[in-house]
Amino acid sequence: MQQQLIECVPNISEGIDAAKIKAIAAEVETVDGVKLLDIDPGKATNRTVITFVGEPEPVIEAAFRLIKKASQLIDMSKHHGEHPRFGATDVCPLVPIANITLEETATYAHKLGERVGKELGIPGYIYEKAAKEEKRRNLANCRSGEYEGLPKKLHDPQWKPDFGPSEFNEAVAKTGAIAISARDFLIAYNVNLNTTSTRRANAIAFDIREAGRVKREGNPITGKKVLDKDGEPVRIPGKLKAVKGIGWYIEEYGIAQISYNLTNISITSMHEAFDETCKAAIERGLRVTGSELVGLVPLQAMLDAADYFLKKQQRSLGISETEKIKIAVKSLGLDDLKPFDPEEKIIEYMLKGNEKKLIDLSVNDFADETAAESMAPGGGSISAYVGALGVALGTMVANLSGHKAGWDDKWEMYSHWAEKGQQYKQKLLYLVDEDTNAFNKIIDGFRMSQTSEEEKALRKEAIEEATKYATEIPFQVMETAFNSMEVMQAMIKDGLQSSLSDAGVGILCARTAVIGAYFNVRINAKDIKDRDFAERILTKAKNIYEQTLAIEHEVINHIDSKM
Repeated sequence: MQQQLIECVPNISEGIDAAKIKAIAAEVETVDGVKLLDIDPGKATNRTVITFVGEPEPVIEAAFRLIKKASQLIDMSKHHGEHPRFGATDVCPLVPIANITLEETATYAHKLGERVGKELGIPGYIYEKAAKEEKRRNLANCRSGEYEGLPKKLHDPQWKPDFGPSEFNEAVAKTGAIAISARDFLIAYNVNLNTTSTRRANAIAFDIREAGRVKREGNPITGKKVLDKDGEPVRIPGKLKAVKGIGWYIEEYGIAQISYNLTNISITSMHEAFDETCKAAIERGLRVTGSELVGLVPLQAMLDAADYFLKKQQRSLGISETEKIKIAVKSLGLDDLKPFDPEEKIIEYMLKGNEKKLIDLSVNDFADETAAESMAPGGGSISAYVGALGVALGTMVANLSGHKAGWDDKWEMYSHWAEKGQQYKQKLLYLVDEDTNAFNKIIDGFRMSQTSEEEKALRKEAIEEATKYATEIPFQVMETAFNSMEVMQAMIKDGLQSSLSDAGVGILCARTAVIGAYFNVRINAKDIKDRDFAERILTKAKNIYEQTLAIEHEVINHIDSKM
């Protein structure tokens, strides 16, 4: 069964006292199997966003311990801050990350809430996808009145807590309440303005957020509210769906911001919110100076932002992931207020393991590792690496061609080839390490115990499966390197002719990768006991090998004719 992962993003009502923040966050690391990803304090809001991830049971255990520690160290009767709040741990959303549904995640939200209410005596509400009734889905409804309104709210039968006490006793006066949820991935995203005016920041927030603003008669600010037939205020919706937002002044930075919650980035992305805010700001005589991410962001959101701005510039999308992250950071101004470190802000980067990878080595260290007396990395890994270098050259030619003066009308075509090249390159880089991993699986099989007949049978089966896998991986290198030749062929035909030799070298690298991997397929296939499997893969491999030689011959003749 695949590992289930959920993320927990508790917001605590303390953003100033570093010792308290550290002590509360430290509770997360007392639970095995949970990784603390981020601690993001805000002085003006007097609020800290803490992010951690792991399997569901350990995560809710870590959340419980954090909530308990926060209730001991934070006194809500003395709390002040710019952000809406009603508890020491104000909100505690659970977010599905891998191999778990939102509905399954909601059951863990209920389980956590029940324990918080019973064992800690903290009243709370279940909101978003875990809510037990419609009006409690919206966090703003659950938190309305904030901490100061709790005595009245807890006694209101309509707002009886989902768990915990229904009275504002001495303990609750200190801890406040809590809201726990299961929700989709939410991006907390602030846009910076060149003003100190909260009113103007709010005006832009009302332009953008889905809820918009209340409709008024005459003066849009002081006029009488327009009510519907049920006596509820009529609203003028904002420009963007799945966006919540308010304006505030941040004393720490000396500017006003618009604080957004992007509740579904497949509906409204970070870059769309940023761009629409820029337009609205200009209409009101203001300027956006940058933006700020609170907590973590999915990698895809950053890559989508980079692609958006690259398209606006009519530039190739086929650049490296690292370069795309730089484009996103600069385009969104994410380093406007403080440095932006992708390794600390992008969730996938934070989840990376510490295992040693060949592709993370320097060129010099990779060569040294290959030259060492160990049997891996061997020919398969080197073939994959040579193939990656080859298609990287083809991708380079595509990017150079797309940037050539006078060829602006063809940038999308070159971008298409560069993007394909990047995909081939990434697959081949993955296969560099996977070929070595496949070899190690065979070694592991031979090291298995064989003291009994059962163990001997298991060992034999493990060696056979590992040998098949060690044959399939170099075959994938062959396939990928062969297919990547289309990028170089296209550039030889339509790319910069001054880079003809680069595309030609790319073809030769791909050819080397195919032939080198073919050797590995053949030498590993001979040890496979399942000869039907072996013959099938050998037949396909030979076909790729012969097609590769034909393309090499054709390309060399073409380049010879041009030089």
